[in-house]
Amino acid sequence: MNPEDLQRLVTLAMPYGKYKGRLIADLPGNYLNWFARDGFPSGELGRLLQLMQEIDHNGLSPLLEPLRKKS
Repeated sequence: MNPEDLQRLVTLAMPYGKYKGRLIADLPGNYLNWFARDGFPSGELGRLLQLMQEIDHNGLSPLLEPLRKKS
């Protein structure tokens, strides 16, 4: 992970599916956990979803708040 990944979580929107258009940082935990069980997509999107799932699972989502204010 690099610092730019954290910034991408609060700026990149989900490109498809039920939550299309929602920021990755705003995806619900149950949706992220579904990806963790069924498999993350390949590429950058999958890597970012996996990172967000780890952040959410460990209760670290508030750490993204300062980055939201920068955006």
